[in-house]
Amino acid sequence: MRARKKRRGCCACRRRDNSGLLSPASMTSNALPQRPPVFSTLRHIARAAAFVALGVGSAAHAAGIRLEDDRGTTLELQAPAKRIVSLMPSLTETVCALGACDRLVGIDRHANWPVQVKGLPQVGGIDDANIERIVALRPDLVLLRPRSRAAEPLERLGIKVLALDAKTHADMRRVMETVARATGKPGAGEAFWRGLDARLNAARARVPLGWQGRRVYFEVHGGVAAASESSFIGETLARLGLTNAVPGTLGPFPKMSPEFVVRADPDVLMVSALGEISSMASRPGWSAMAAIQRGRVCSFASARFDLMMRPGPRLDEAADAIVGCLVSLGNPRP
Repeated sequence: MRARKKRRGCCACRRRDNSGLLSPASMTSNALPQRPPVFSTLRHIARAAAFVALGVGSAAHAAGIRLEDDRGTTLELQAPAKRIVSLMPSLTETVCALGACDRLVGIDRHANWPVQVKGLPQVGGIDDANIERIVALRPDLVLLRPRSRAAEPLERLGIKVLALDAKTHADMRRVMETVARATGKPGAGEAFWRGLDARLNAARARVPLGWQGRRVYFEVHGGVAAASESSFIGETLARLGLTNAVPGTLGPFPKMSPEFVVRADPDVLMVSALGEISSMASRPGWSAMAAIQRGRVCSFASARFDLMMRPGPRLDEAADAIVGCLVSLGNPRP
């Protein structure tokens, strides 16, 4: 039987046309020339190369920047942000503090520090950002608050949005490192925070002993509210060894009645320069408070008060301003 198979093969090999080549009729699947081993080897190499390329592509994707913002949204950047629009002054300051001020191409109308940002295009505010103007700046990242109305329309247009909000010192630390990573500077936020933390400790060491533990009323929003223990300002006061007259259970910045402050009878009042002692004394019952009678009022100029209200990288300057005022008031009498 083996011999017959061999003869059929030989007969098939002998079926040739006049040119000496195999005729089409004789080109059966059994008679097709077999590819030499080299073709199989090349096929394996190509297949292996494809897997390698796929692996490189995955590695390149993994090399991108993956962030989670304060909405719980995951954001992926293929490369560090190079064109940034910031819709919050504190975030603008954070970008600059991390050495990426040259990446900013647009800011909100309230940003005013550092001085070089004043020449940048302004795109509105937190609640009235100009979407068309932002898009025209061709940003690869927009920084804003989680509740900003600009987030959704920008994302619909394919623009990357990172929503961040700092309500506490811990939040500030996290936001700084998140912005650092977004700009391709991982670890820079942590490093900056460590320096800031050390400067806060140094500020506490300068608080006169007589003021340690004293009760402070820190007025905000033109006198209708105050910074409580649970606010980032309240945390700064605590870091300096001071006691907040407004409990954190009322919320970070609760609205306050004049009667509450009279009952609290704080040792010192801290207000914007817009709040003059004479006008505060005209509030119901305030003229009888020891802080008013003894002139224990820290009145901060608008620019200084502005930075104190921003949860950002100048937190140490805010602490220095508080300490400076306490020093100027001298040791409080009982």
